[in-house]
Amino acid sequence: MNSDGARRFVVQIHDARRMHFDFRLELDGVLKSWAVPRGPSDNPRDKRLAVPTEDHPLEYREFEGVIPPDEQGSGTVIVWDQGTYRPLSHDAEGAPVPFGESLDRGHATFWLDGSKLHGEFTLTRFRIGNDGDTEGPEAWLLIKANDRQAVRDRPGTPDPYHARSARTGRTLHQVAAAERESAG
Repeated sequence: MNSDGARRFVVQIHDARRMHFDFRLELDGVLKSWAVPRGPSDNPRDKRLAVPTEDHPLEYREFEGVIPPDEQGSGTVIVWDQGTYRPLSHDAEGAPVPFGESLDRGHATFWLDGSKLHGEFTLTRFRIGNDGDTEGPEAWLLIKANDRQAVRDRPGTPDPYHARSARTGRTLHQVAAAERESAG
């Protein structure tokens, strides 16, 4: 949390083996993380698959650079969006539910105040490929609420190859080129 108690979030574009966005929410001293293949969308019609990944340390919130080829997750990373979020989840009687508990229950609602993403979003858990008695792997949907910050007349996700960092204004290509230049 920052000094005013707000929790932070970050969305990183990661040009790894497959291009994807990493959606990360600060919770209990770590960044809860999901890989979002097509990126978060501010269009409520877009329901985005969000696959849970390992928690990351809070310091990773600011990482922008190139992960070497011999390391897990190798590839170029930029901070596409960053900001704070407010939990909005509540129970059937309208009482607030702690954010960690709402994630454990499989349905978390929150308000993003980022440089690019704004408004209410929901993460909802489901299982992929349930087959009889066996549960499939866990996945989530990341969905924008139909609020005043929503877009309706255009696609809600940026082109990752032309997107610019919210921290430095650089593209993935510019970050990779700078790393090559400093190494050479």
